[in-house]
Amino acid sequence: MSQPRDWTVDPSRHPPLDTPGYGSTRLRAPRQAPILLSPTRSETTSPVFGQGLVGPTDHDLLVNFGQGDPIGERIVVHGRVLDSDGRPVPDTLVEMWQANAAGRYRHPKDGYRAPLDPNFGGCGRTLTGSDGRFAFRTVKPGAYPWPNGGNDWRPAHIHFSVFGTAFAQRLITQMYFEGDPLISRCAIVNGLPPDAVAGLVGTLDMERTIPMDLIAWRFDIVVAGRSRTPFEEGPR
Repeated sequence: MSQPRDWTVDPSRHPPLDTPGYGSTRLRAPRQAPILLSPTRSETTSPVFGQGLVGPTDHDLLVNFGQGDPIGERIVVHGRVLDSDGRPVPDTLVEMWQANAAGRYRHPKDGYRAPLDPNFGGCGRTLTGSDGRFAFRTVKPGAYPWPNGGNDWRPAHIHFSVFGTAFAQRLITQMYFEGDPLISRCAIVNGLPPDAVAGLVGTLDMERTIPMDLIAWRFDIVVAGRSRTPFEEGPR
């Protein structure tokens, strides 16, 4: 029986659950100290995703939805999933989802007036290789407004989730793009210490860029340890 990975939370790399600049946290943050419950046997031994459940184009958002080319800047986002010692984490399901090039999600509750792209679905998934590597072809997402402070905009970003050795083990984070001036203005980002923010920024990778086709960005996901990527969860 496989044992669950150590994905212990480092509180110093996570924002407080009640972050003043992030307005909605005032409504949903707990007012009492959370109680940590030990995982049940079913949570640590339940089924995991296998190779047969991931389609051959699931990782390619340029072709996995519509009948034509999506509108926007064509990119490839690649990286590795690593453990606390910098070792690759193989055979791990990585999911991603994002807004289109205009900054709109394909979701019925997205009310932004930007247009939908009929050839872009905005989500994909893949399994890491034996070296922990993953890659997605997609378009660079656009920024979009959100009702936090009147004139707040989310920087361009891509959401990622990583599954562990059991279905109940799932970590969710997001990647921003190096050089985006909206990063420093984002209320969500500003709830993090500076060194943690650096772990959320994908870097331009000209060596992996495909001339006349795709700009490459690198984003490594570290699931444990002091260099752990900040995930969407509160400190314990």
